[in-house]
Amino acid sequence: MLTTLSPVQRIVDRCTQLFEDLDFTAVKEWKAAVPGRKAIGYLPIYVPRELIHAAGMLPVGILGGGDALEVIQGDAYYQSYICRIPRSTIELGLTGRLDCMDGMLFPSICDVIRNLSGMWQILFPDKYVKYIDVPQNYVDSIGGNFYIQEMQTLREDLGKLRGKEITDAELNASIAVYNDNRDAVRELYAYRAAKPWQAPTSEVYVLLRAGMVLPPEDHTVLIREYLEATDAEPRAKRDNARVVLTGAFCEQPPLSLIKSIEMSGCYVVDDDFMLVTRWLLDEVPADANPLDELSKAFLHRSASTAAKYDTTRAEKGVYLLKQVKTRGAEGVIFAAPSFCDPALLERPMLQDVLAQHKVPYTAFKYAENTGQMAPIREQAGTFADSIKLWSVK
Repeated sequence: MLTTLSPVQRIVDRCTQLFEDLDFTAVKEWKAAVPGRKAIGYLPIYVPRELIHAAGMLPVGILGGGDALEVIQGDAYYQSYICRIPRSTIELGLTGRLDCMDGMLFPSICDVIRNLSGMWQILFPDKYVKYIDVPQNYVDSIGGNFYIQEMQTLREDLGKLRGKEITDAELNASIAVYNDNRDAVRELYAYRAAKPWQAPTSEVYVLLRAGMVLPPEDHTVLIREYLEATDAEPRAKRDNARVVLTGAFCEQPPLSLIKSIEMSGCYVVDDDFMLVTRWLLDEVPADANPLDELSKAFLHRSASTAAKYDTTRAEKGVYLLKQVKTRGAEGVIFAAPSFCDPALLERPMLQDVLAQHKVPYTAFKYAENTGQMAPIREQAGTFADSIKLWSVK
């Protein structure tokens, strides 16, 4: 007997297939559709994807191998006391899964990713490789000019790669495309916060992951189709604890971890998954000097994370407290990858701020191939119960 899938399930199934495909079939199909197309991979958090798109290339998020990839060769390149994402990324490269990438960008996240960019140059000398450095000074005339120069170098490199300079008009058109995509992602996050039972985070997560391999125009359409479909399909509402999940900004958690947290009795109403989709917090003007506007957006209107150096803003924890307040969260779950220095060093400072404001929290570590779902589910469930039983309303 054939079962007809609902519109929501069709979308989720498609996104799950894209999420699980470590051979990047969607990228290969996109390139094959028009001979000469190129794809540029990038590691998590943030790169100026608008520049890649303006060059007519496909920006592709490389988020490690997840829990479906056995790392063998990659373990030979890194110590055992660092996070898993660089080792699994090396494994993807050495096993040929990233051969469809014409270049790789390594954003300024931590020393490990900086070193990975150097390894990539040695291992794949025929590929374009660039370390994306970002400002540590937030004055427009200093850090802003530095970042504009960094973007200009990338712009020139990508222009050479395609055989034609990238114009301001092309950049502004791409900024408009990504403004629309960010709008769609904000709509998705706002909808989930309002009705988390209608948009489970396990679905939101794979929907965001689909945007790592699809053209941004297609991803924007997919998000809005999902929102329309799920709103038309009523689901059961539970008395779950509303939580913000934070710390997973780089090495992404396995899907089973997110499902375990949801099964424990938690609604995740905000998170820091795939920050590249929400790094810039509002619309970037698409009718001015594009690099100047992208620089200003990065300096003054971008997300806060442990991997971002910033001494000019308010005290640590303000951004997290805003997430708790605006999303109506009742507590915070710190979920950081094992050996993630930025997340683990920042965690005590954030916990102190939450304690001062009497916001409940709990914390654990994971790896992208973690097998510890039972204790994580038990810990999250106990946390959810404590919120419901003892938190002051």
